[in-house]
Amino acid sequence: MKRVLSKVLTLLFVLTACISCKKEQPTGNIPVLTTAEITEITNSSAVGGGNITSDNGHAVFVRGVVWGTHDNPTIDDNKTVDGSGTGSFVSQLEGLEPETVYYVRAYAANSKGTAYGNSIAFQTLAYDLPELNTAEVTGITQNSAVSGGSITSDGGNPITARGVVWATHDNPTLEDYKTVNGTGMGNFISQLDGLEPETNYYVRAYATNDMGTAYGNTLAFRTLEQPETGTFTDDRDGTVYKTIKIGNQVWMAENLRYLPSVVGQATSSNSEPCYYVYDYNGTDVEEAKATTIYTIFGALYNWPAAMDGENSSSTNPSGVKGVCPTGWHLPSDAEWTQLVEYLGGENVAGGKMKENSDLYWINPNTDATNSSGFTALPGGYLYYADNHFHHLGYYGTWWSATAGYNGVYDRYVYNESGKIYRTESGKAGGWSIRCVKD
Repeated sequence: MKRVLSKVLTLLFVLTACISCKKEQPTGNIPVLTTAEITEITNSSAVGGGNITSDNGHAVFVRGVVWGTHDNPTIDDNKTVDGSGTGSFVSQLEGLEPETVYYVRAYAANSKGTAYGNSIAFQTLAYDLPELNTAEVTGITQNSAVSGGSITSDGGNPITARGVVWATHDNPTLEDYKTVNGTGMGNFISQLDGLEPETNYYVRAYATNDMGTAYGNTLAFRTLEQPETGTFTDDRDGTVYKTIKIGNQVWMAENLRYLPSVVGQATSSNSEPCYYVYDYNGTDVEEAKATTIYTIFGALYNWPAAMDGENSSSTNPSGVKGVCPTGWHLPSDAEWTQLVEYLGGENVAGGKMKENSDLYWINPNTDATNSSGFTALPGGYLYYADNHFHHLGYYGTWWSATAGYNGVYDRYVYNESGKIYRTESGKAGGWSIRCVKD
């Protein structure tokens, strides 16, 4: 009996040994991964990520990075969720504090659990000053200008104040003159007032956050000269006119009102002088002069009336007295060009010449500043093609003493533009006149 029992025990031992020698089959495990380098570090954010090299036979259903101010953070700390599966991924870390050491590591989870990559430490940057640029200086007059700025970065801190500073010395600061133009990022516009005529100024934008105040680039500009004004009397009818010196020229600051005769809009001529008052269609001079339109906007003249029998001139000065008072002359095309160029060119000169209100101009009186003192008024015109008055309140149009290939050179401004326009028009048209001092 003992021999039988011994054989049974020996057989069981052999079977057990054989089973234990059989190769173990894989059971699967948590993922294998590494943490990516930390890049694009700012005072409040950074970029990380990871690379999952194996899911160990069980699909990765969530992945990302975890971070904290202590080593070996877990999913119980701050984390991102950046998809699923194996391979590389990128993570954005937001809401960080400046000048703080953080620890970050990648994580990946499958049905067997959560695995972590290696832990990497980094430090966020300190808060910065804002970054900004100064806007171009425009709308320059004798005592004002327009500038502003563009804030491209708040330095990680809200912008609590912004505007421009200016002075007569370079690199002005908040201790000099300033505007206050709101808060926050983006573009802003600033109005500089109280300037002195014919003075060099320096301006730059500023922006303030908790770190301090930063400034944009410095721009220099010069205010316009104070207009030299005066008056004179036309000895033909006793009319007193205002004058304005613009550059080296002295211009009438209002439209000519000399009216030796008057006709209505139905009468026109390319060769005989015709004098008009807008919307008046009679022939009584005193009656025409009694109208409000005549008092404000003056008379309209065809080119024969404007020239008063003299020949076209393209010289500067024209030498053409024409219908102008003694000591004054009708400006040539070149004299108009001299005025326009002095005021900065045709794209801006109109605004500097237009009377700057809606009392006489129909809204919008675009870009009107009258910084030149020319006080251009919208006296309308008599159109030579249909013998009708047009556009009182919208257009101001003036003759020159210079004939062109297709008509006579003139200048006009209108309510919806800051430009002044040069055209050629028919001699029979009824235009306003501004004279220039000899």
